[in-house]
This record gives sequence, C-alpha cells and structure tokens, in this order.
Amino acid sequence: MAEDIREEGAEEARHRRGLKFRLREDHAVELFKEARANLADPARVDRILLELGRFYNPFVNGPIVDLPTRRRIVEALVAGDPDEAGRLLDERLRLYAGVAGEE
Repeated sequence: MAEDIREEGAEEARHRRGLKFRLREDHAVELFKEARANLADPARVDRILLELGRFYNPFVNGPIVDLPTRRRIVEALVAGDPDEAGRLLDERLRLYAGVAGEE
C-alpha cells in the first residue's frame, strides 16, 4: 500500500517536470512571436532575444538564439531591414523546433 503511494508520487513528479518543460518550450515560442510582432522596435526585440539566449536548444547544443545571430537581427532592424531580421528569427525558430532539414 505505501509502495503504491510512493509510485504514484514519483509518477506525478515526473508528470509535473514534463509540464514545466512544455511550459518553458511554449514560452520560447511565444517570445519568438512577440519578437516577430515588434520588428519596428529594435530595443524590444533585443531584450526578447537576450531572454531567448538564456534558454538551451538541444538541437544545436547551445542557446536558442546565440549572440552572433542576435547581433545580426538587431543590426538588420537598425539598418531598416525587417525582412532580413524576420528571416533570421524564422531560421532560429526552425532550429529550435527541430524541423530544420526535415523539409
């Protein structure tokens, strides 16, 4: 009886960890959407990219948005090229989602 309770507790803990992981994933995707929606505001996009750089992307074994890419996106926005910035954002989102190369 006590063993069943411990097993249920362990299963519930694993489930909660999975939920936290999915919430974190969803948060990163939401940040990408927010950045895409605010391409007219380079400072805001830069802050969003900084936050995305704090999350790990297992597909590239590094941050979701690395520093060189962050710089390129912000430079494109400052130079008035939101299309290039959007392309770079989409590229990093594809890498994060794990679909790069599967098309």
